[in-house]
Amino acid sequence: MTETVDPEGAQKPTIGSVINAVPADMSQLSGPSTSSSKPASVKSDASFKSASSQVPTTTASTPPQPAQPTGPCKTPLTSASPSVKPPPPAPLTPEQQAKYATVLSTVSSWTTIPTTTAKGAPSAPITEDERMWLTRECLLRYLRATKWKVPDALKRLQSTLSWRREYGADTFTADYISPENETGKQVILGYDKDARPCLYLSPGKQNTKMSDRQIHHLSFMLDRVIDMMGPGQETTALLIDFDGAASGNVPTVGQARQVLNILQGHNPERLGRALISKLPWYVSTFFKLISPFIDPVTKEKMKFNEDLNKYIPSEQLWKAYGGELDFVYDHAVYWPALNEECTRRRQAYKERWIEAGKKVGEYEEYLRGGSQPSIAQTLDQAEKLSGDVQIDGQTVDIGKLKV
Repeated sequence: MTETVDPEGAQKPTIGSVINAVPADMSQLSGPSTSSSKPASVKSDASFKSASSQVPTTTASTPPQPAQPTGPCKTPLTSASPSVKPPPPAPLTPEQQAKYATVLSTVSSWTTIPTTTAKGAPSAPITEDERMWLTRECLLRYLRATKWKVPDALKRLQSTLSWRREYGADTFTADYISPENETGKQVILGYDKDARPCLYLSPGKQNTKMSDRQIHHLSFMLDRVIDMMGPGQETTALLIDFDGAASGNVPTVGQARQVLNILQGHNPERLGRALISKLPWYVSTFFKLISPFIDPVTKEKMKFNEDLNKYIPSEQLWKAYGGELDFVYDHAVYWPALNEECTRRRQAYKERWIEAGKKVGEYEEYLRGGSQPSIAQTLDQAEKLSGDVQIDGQTVDIGKLKV
């Protein structure tokens, strides 16, 4: 890829139309069904970097079930309640399928990415982890966020990859972030009624002075809450409680805009719900100040001072927030447990991506250990059932197509 994306010069879509024509649920077709293994269990005592710096070295087995705790819970929950499932994604229209295929074809051809978001920035080769980040669902999230405008989606996808390089999002280690979370001001705990992992934000537990690391902390935790998503899940639930928050702990408008840039600009379509409670008057005033910068879609997902039991199963809702889950934040226990679990999940995710052929546009449900076959498995199933297919009036062996 050159430094400037030229959507009009994008390759004509081919493989996208084939993938979209095959049912995501291969049980709809006759023939054997192949699925991925469950997440591998990998633990590391070392400080780690986030997804792009994790390189798996071993293939491990499914982790053993932990013993039932005899006291308060002090570690993250690793799955949603059995009764809840992520809502199924809306089917794509033919027009949306064509736009997705165009985006897939274009990003698959990228070989370099600008190293910063500055105009005219030098480029460097795209990495394997950046290609792995370009999943099917990722491309669709950016298409939805740009109202299905292909040039805008391509521009924003490239911008996020450059931003992550520039911002250093993949270099923040658990040890670097640890001092920010010693009081438990951000906690990933439980899943809501749509199986979204919950991220609790408690400004009243602020323990550090305003700094760049505070923003790095949020970026790090957003990456970790994505790690904790189960198969078929793309969004998270934010629970923001301002109880005890002093006026001096309210971020500046500049910091708020940085946070919104991370949430809206570089994690589009990731927010499923924001539950905000116990707002003092000065926080309400602050929200009014930043309201013009909040995307209308984001505003629709914000709920104020509602009963959290309406949105989160009581057994997964922290007792301090009105639920039944007896949880106590102990940094010495929680922090290593969270980061070991996230590391294990990222390693298993990458192992599946490698095993499936390192394809751009891979299914996230497959990568997270769900029942969805990989692209390679999907094409293999289709080939066994139908052999050659016709694309643009020509007979093509789908087994030889590349993504």
